[in-house]
Amino acid sequence: MPETGPGTAHEAGSPSMEIVARLVGFSHALRDEGLPVGSDDVVMFCSGVAELTPSDLTDVYWSGRATLVHRREHLPVFDDVFRRYFMGLPAPRAPEPEPHEPVTSRLSGTLQVPDSEPGEHTDEDRPMVLGLQASGVEIQRDKRFAECTTEELAALRRIMSRIGLEPPRRRTRRRHPDPSGAQIDIRRMARDAMRLSHTAPGLRRLSRSLRPRPLVLICDVSGSMADFSRNLLQFAYSMRRAARKVEVFCFGTRLTRITPVLDRRNPDDAMKLAAARVLDWDGGTQIGKSLDTFVHKWGRKGLSRGATVVICSDGLDRGDPAVLAQAMERLSRLCHRIIWMNPLVGDDSDVPPNTLAMMVAGPFIDTLESGHDLASLESFAKKLPHIG
Repeated sequence: MPETGPGTAHEAGSPSMEIVARLVGFSHALRDEGLPVGSDDVVMFCSGVAELTPSDLTDVYWSGRATLVHRREHLPVFDDVFRRYFMGLPAPRAPEPEPHEPVTSRLSGTLQVPDSEPGEHTDEDRPMVLGLQASGVEIQRDKRFAECTTEELAALRRIMSRIGLEPPRRRTRRRHPDPSGAQIDIRRMARDAMRLSHTAPGLRRLSRSLRPRPLVLICDVSGSMADFSRNLLQFAYSMRRAARKVEVFCFGTRLTRITPVLDRRNPDDAMKLAAARVLDWDGGTQIGKSLDTFVHKWGRKGLSRGATVVICSDGLDRGDPAVLAQAMERLSRLCHRIIWMNPLVGDDSDVPPNTLAMMVAGPFIDTLESGHDLASLESFAKKLPHIG
């Protein structure tokens, strides 16, 4: 596809020529069905897919719908052609929707692959044309990261990047008008009384403002965490994208700050830069030494003051337990709350793993969470605003 100027898909990293040919062929198929698709629309369609994920069928659908469909009555034709061209499926025989039901809800149902038992294959379970392998998402949510295939992990990371994350909040000393506030705003009522003269002023109330609480993630990338570290870093990347007051560190035998590299727009680029910066990836584990480095180099300078610290580690430590106990004690006095995310916990977070490091750190941990599958990470994201 030729260049069309600065900021086009070619400069931003366009898909391969095979994918471009598929996208152009889809535009021709729409023309054959009578849709008015111009050359400029095709260029915008390819540029939009290049900015998103070319292998994600959902991104391709919404890019095409935003650039190739100009009238509402063309939506059913677009949906039918999309099913036949990209998924090889016939048009579903579904009852007509109610007048208040949007037409797009029917297509979103067909894009979801029906659940099936492992090992069973149907016609709808074959790989998508653009490279997205179909699989039961609900099954993947409960499947441990260590048991997932490479294709399943790639699909999980795409889902993980869309998890809605809300950072914990803290009350500030500032107050703002709030009809349901607990404090009466005497100043505003006095000004109203002077302005209204003979009329009694209404009751004014105040409440304290809320601000995002600083969040610090310290992730273990040692050899024992090889099955979980990249997925936890993807989760940290999503947190960083959701809130700017998030600091991310990695450790094996030493502590490394990777917050700047997570500001990349492409998550794969961010993961590559993080792996290049962390020199002890898949190496040994020194939890106490790494936490002690964080306390002395960053924590005491204010980075952990009033923050929620999330430590992601399996607790398999080769360091000195006394160093770990001292570092945890100092960290607990500096931060607001310590959350330990341990993939070995599994579904029962009430029973901590029986490791020496977890027994030493246990008295200083406020909340113990798991992170062994997508469902546990989603649950943690929902609970974070309340426990943090």
